[in-house]
Amino acid sequence: MSESEEAHVTVDVTGPAGDSTGDGSGSGTGNGYEPPVVTLPAARADDPHLQGSARHPRRVEAIIGLFFLVGIAGVCAFGGAFVVGAGTQVYAATLFVGLFCLGFGLTAWGKYLMPQGPFVEDRHSMASSATERQAMAAALVERTGIVVKRRRVLGGLLVTGLGVFGVVAAFPLIRSLGPQPRSRLFTTNWKKGSLLVDQDGKPVHRTDMQVGGLLTVFPKGKQSTTTAQAVDQAVLLRVQSTKLVTMKGRGDWAPDGFVAYSKVCTHLGCPVGLYEQELELLVCPCHQSMFNVRDGAFPIFGPAPRPLPQLPIYFDSTGFLRARKGFNQPIGPGFWERSTIGDGKAPST
Repeated sequence: MSESEEAHVTVDVTGPAGDSTGDGSGSGTGNGYEPPVVTLPAARADDPHLQGSARHPRRVEAIIGLFFLVGIAGVCAFGGAFVVGAGTQVYAATLFVGLFCLGFGLTAWGKYLMPQGPFVEDRHSMASSATERQAMAAALVERTGIVVKRRRVLGGLLVTGLGVFGVVAAFPLIRSLGPQPRSRLFTTNWKKGSLLVDQDGKPVHRTDMQVGGLLTVFPKGKQSTTTAQAVDQAVLLRVQSTKLVTMKGRGDWAPDGFVAYSKVCTHLGCPVGLYEQELELLVCPCHQSMFNVRDGAFPIFGPAPRPLPQLPIYFDSTGFLRARKGFNQPIGPGFWERSTIGDGKAPST
C-alpha cells in the first residue's frame, strides 16, 4: 500500500469461543448479535497530524538513517579506542558522536515521521462499554503498527545501534576488573644475585650500616618503578655485628647481623617501616602488628596472621649485599593458593 492510498483498519472484537459480549457467555454469535467494529483510517501522507516532512519522507528517512549509521560507527570507534587504550579525550569524542547521533536520529524519527497531536474526536457519551474500549485500544495499536512497519530500515538501524552500544558498554565493566594477577601473586623482581640498592639506586655496602640501622632496599634497576614500590620493597636491618640465624635452615641468610624482610605487611599490605630497636621488633604503623626480627619476623602482636617473608642475602667479593634468591614466601596479605607460615609450598622467585 502506497503512502498516498487511503486504507482502513477494521478490528473485530470477539470474546473467547465466539463471545462478542466480552463476558465469556459464548452467546455472541448464536442470537443474531453483531460484534462491534471499530474502524480507523490508516495513516496517510495527507494526514493533518503528520508533519510536512512526513508527506515526503524519503529525504527525512535518508537523513535519519545517516545519523544512525554515524552513531553506530561512533559507538564502534569508542569500543575500539577503549580496547587499545587511546585516552580519555578519544573516549569522550567517540562516545559523544555515537550517543548524539543515535539520540538525534531517534528524536527526529518521532518528531518528523510519526503522527503529531492534538487528536480531536466529536463529543459523545463519555460512558463506553468495556468492549468498546477494548476495540478502540486494539485499533490504535494496529494503526501505529502500520506507521512503524513502513520504516523497517530505520527500525533495523536503531536496533543495531542500540545493540552495538549495549555490547560496547560492557567493555569498561570488564576492564575495570583489572588484569589477571597470574604469577605476580607469588613472585617479585628479586632474583639470585640481585644487588640491594636504596631509593636513589646506591648499592648497600657492609660498612654502610651500624647495628640498629634500618634501610628500605630494592633490587637494582627497579627502585624507581611502581612495581618495586608496591611489592619489591624490603626492609634491611642490622641486628648485630655477627651472623644471625633467624630460623632453622637459614644459617647463611643474615651475614654479619644484616637481615632483610619484605616491607609489605601480611595483614593488609601496609608498609612495615618502624623499628623498635630495644625490643627488636618491626612495627606496622597501620594496625600495630609487631614482628620479631630475630625469630623470622613472626608476628607477636596485632592482626597480621603470618611472618614477613625473609630475603636471603650475602656479601659479594666487593662487600656489597646481594640476594641469594627471592623471598621465601609470597609477600603481602594471604590468599587461597599460598601456604600459611615459614618455608611453605608456595614457590619462591
